[in-house]
Amino acid sequence: MRVALDAFGSDAAPFPEIEGAVLAIKEDLCSEVILVGNQEVIAAELSKYYYDSSRIKIENASERIEMGDSAASSVRSKRDSSMVRAIALHKEGKADVAISAGNTGAMMSASLLTLGRMKNVLRPAIAVVFPTQQGHEIILDVGANVDCEAQHLLQFAVLGSKYFEYFFKEPRPRISLLNIGEESAKGNSMSKEAHQLMASSPDINFVGNIEGKDVISGVTDVIVCDGFVGNVMLKTVEGVGFSIFSILKEQINKDWVAKIGAILSYPVYSYIKKKLDHTEYGGALLVGLNGISVVSHGRSNAKAIKNAIRFGARIAESGFVKHTQEYFERL
Repeated sequence: MRVALDAFGSDAAPFPEIEGAVLAIKEDLCSEVILVGNQEVIAAELSKYYYDSSRIKIENASERIEMGDSAASSVRSKRDSSMVRAIALHKEGKADVAISAGNTGAMMSASLLTLGRMKNVLRPAIAVVFPTQQGHEIILDVGANVDCEAQHLLQFAVLGSKYFEYFFKEPRPRISLLNIGEESAKGNSMSKEAHQLMASSPDINFVGNIEGKDVISGVTDVIVCDGFVGNVMLKTVEGVGFSIFSILKEQINKDWVAKIGAILSYPVYSYIKKKLDHTEYGGALLVGLNGISVVSHGRSNAKAIKNAIRFGARIAESGFVKHTQEYFERL
């Protein structure tokens, strides 16, 4: 699998991207990485590493989309940016997936403009793989669409179902609608209508509503919500996890007895930290597009970039896009 990587996307670019690409090649996570960005800067940094030079290429791009840039206007005004060029390489068939740790809104806009929506898909969505007590689940949408209608949520359910089925190789995943109660009559008018549509759809395995307290319990495989709710929920969970570890660290440093206990419990803390670490999961997938665009966290380090490459290659190998296109074309 060939990966086009925006080398100037992350906050610390291009260093995490270049190191992550080298790690991915050394671990044989893909066949080729194309680093897109300032050729001189990338070449100079690459010269510090030992790697198979035939498997890492450089595609020059003279511009960079910054985190603070307007999403839509920057995509149109910076056509030679590293992000836009990476997606273009995917569109041209020179790469099987495009990855960026840059501006999420710009990545969504550039991917939509370049790759286009799948036929009959009303709105693409951002889907994340989330750790739970039981394993993994997919949550969508987490930011692409802040205002949705019930029909959009039904399509998110189908997209999430196909994603889970082909990525995790598990047919008929359980689909839930994030709501303020488990009863079908709970929620606003959109949630009630979406519940009815999902319950009557033969194409998904809808198991009902799910409350926020059950998001990480693992009682479902795919959670559907609009982008506003999804983004707030995702960042709240991330913030709670960070705060818990900060509080633990603060209290452990205050008491020598607690320090001894922490040393004895280190394997448990290490396991929890790894399970909740966003760098383990690589990035989020933009679903509903005629291609594979992966968005990584702006704070991504080399490990996160390496895992984003692993993730993108696995998506390409799964056939998710092809099978989803075939489904929506039959509508």
